[in-house]
Order: sequence, then C-alpha cells, then structure tokens
Amino acid sequence: MSAWLLPDHIADVLPSEARHIEELRRLLLDTARSYGYELVIPPMIEHLESLLTGTGEALGLQTFKLVDQLSGRSLGLRADTTPQVARIDAHLLGRKGITRLAYCGPVLHVRPERAHGTREPLQLGAELYGHAGREADLEILSLALDCLRAASVDNLSVDLADARIVKSLLAGIPLEEAALHDVHAALAAKDESELAQLTRDFPPSARKGLLALVQLYGDENILAEAQKRLEPSEAMQAALSDLKWLAARLEGVKTTFDLADLRGYAYYSGTRFSVFSQSAGDALLRGGRYDGVGAVFGHKLDRDRPAVGFSMDLKQIVRAAPTLALKTAIRAPWSDAPGLRAAVASLRGRGETVVCALPGDESEIDEFHCDRELKEVAGQWVVQAAEEGRTS
Repeated sequence: MSAWLLPDHIADVLPSEARHIEELRRLLLDTARSYGYELVIPPMIEHLESLLTGTGEALGLQTFKLVDQLSGRSLGLRADTTPQVARIDAHLLGRKGITRLAYCGPVLHVRPERAHGTREPLQLGAELYGHAGREADLEILSLALDCLRAASVDNLSVDLADARIVKSLLAGIPLEEAALHDVHAALAAKDESELAQLTRDFPPSARKGLLALVQLYGDENILAEAQKRLEPSEAMQAALSDLKWLAARLEGVKTTFDLADLRGYAYYSGTRFSVFSQSAGDALLRGGRYDGVGAVFGHKLDRDRPAVGFSMDLKQIVRAAPTLALKTAIRAPWSDAPGLRAAVASLRGRGETVVCALPGDESEIDEFHCDRELKEVAGQWVVQAAEEGRTS
C-alpha cells in the first residue's frame, strides 16, 4: 500500500475546488452577518462527555474518539458543531436575550453520510437562541435559502416536517431506546409492513396514526389530510399550524411536506426542514428547532433556551453550484529594474493579483487568468493587455 494513500472517504482539496470553497465560505458568512449573526469558532476537539452531552446515540456513533495524552481523559473529534455552539451560548455567553451565532469549520465522521460522500465535511451553519416563536424558524430558513441563492444554487425546494408529530403519536407509550429507534427507522424508510409489525401492541389510535404517516407526504394538501387522519392533540395541532404558517411565507421555492421525516440527530424538537436543488440528488442543507439543547451546559443558570438553526457541507454546495470564473491577474517579469518591485507592491495593495515569472521558469497556474502584463514603457511600469497566447 502506498504511503501517500489517504483513508477511505478522505480527500485532498485541489486549487480549483479550494478556491470555490473559500469564496463561498466568505460569501455565506457575510450573508449570515447581514442578518446580524456573530461568528464563533469552536474547537475541533473536546472532552467526550461535553461533546456528546444531550445529543443522543446517533451522533455518538459518528464521533471519532481518542485519549488525551496530557490528562488521560477521553476526547472526541466533533461530528457536528451545533452542540458546541449551544455550549457557547449557554455556558460562555450566558445572554438573556436573543443570540444569533454563525460558524464554519471541518467536522469528522466515522462513516460517510451518503454514497461517495466525505467523512470530513466543511460544516457551515447558523443558530438562533432565545426565541420560541415560529418567527425565528422563518428567519433561519430564510437565511438558509439566501445562503444557497448567494452561492448561485437555483431551482430550490423546501421539504418540511415536525418532530412533534411523531412524538405526539408516541406520547405515553413506554418504549425502550432500541424499539424507538426501530420505529423511527421504519417511518424514515416508509416501510409500512415493518411498521405494522413493530406497532402491533400499540394503542389503536397511535398505531393508526403512525401507519398513516407513511402516506403523508406531498404538497400542501397533506396538511389537510393529516388533520383528518391523525388523532388531534395540542402538540399535533401546533405542529400542523406552524408548518402551514411557515410554508405560506416562503417565496420563490417549491414547498413539500413529509410528516414521517425523522432524519438527523435526536435533539430536534419541532419544525424541521431540508432544502433540495435539481443540481443535487441529496439535501443541500438541513435544519430545524432543537429547544433546550443548551440546558445541560447551564450549571446554575436557567439555560433551557429555545433554539433553531441549520447546517450545510460547503464541499457539497460547491458541487451543486456553477463553476466560478477565473480571477483575472497581471503577469509581471522578474528583474532588478528600478521601480518594478514598487509597482508590483502598489498593484497588490490596490487588490490586484500579480503573478511574477521567476527567472528561467514559466508559472504553471490554473486558477488565474492573466489578461494583463506589467511592462516598462519609457522608464515607467504600466499595465497593458496581455499578448495573444499569454493569458494563462
């Protein structure tokens, strides 16, 4: 085996993709800042009990674990940034009012989440803490859509769900963790026969409602159908009302519903969403409400705060976004001629890219379009259009 062979589903990012990723990172974080979101940079590694507190088994199975050589304690490499941002809001900031936070950084997964996917996503996201109303859900979803539009990803569609629907149907039914996992898996797979077997001993109304969820996906008519087929409860009515309200305020995107959708981590507590595009087979981003996720970090403070957010993998977004045009640049010679270095420094100071040709070698670059050249004319260094055949 070659010493240079990387682990499965881990890859180098070469110049063209790296440039696109970096430009999108800046653009999307600026989009979040335009909404009033503050940037945070959580650490890549934490004590395991802190990293996985309150997140559920799914995230634990995706987390790389190791031992700290300094303390002997178990550490984890983050598989998701949301719990870390919740810790920052609850334990470090401790604000009483609304807090808007954004982040971008790599995460590591034990296994890829999709076929041909990476185990090292570059996760970008935003979180809003302190507002329990659906207005916050609308803001975070609007920001998510604006981020994708800023990346020039078009033909967007939003799929909506709500964790309260399944929780309402299962309320009062004593289930062990393994049995609950199997029910969730059958719902996500829309496996009606498996779900019928798993719920054979459930109360009739709950069993009927869970089996109905398998069929409750599609356009806005699904909400009216759900009102007829699902046992009414306060949580159920609130969930359906919020979904209808939210969908009515989304403009320029197709909206669908999947009331059995349970994909993602266990901390979701309310409205959930996935955003798709015709240019990508899988969801480009996911998000939703996860009230109380920071409560375990609050110590003496009451930090059981409402929260809503989203995250995406910038590496996946790059594959769905159109290719960026090359950045224009200026080619400069290398010499000790008077004024050359000062001219190059001046151009770079004004934001220009200047590529110097080192003695005896031509620059081999794929990421810049050298459409101009720096030439000496009558003792002055001036920028002129590049000669034919010398624009790359």
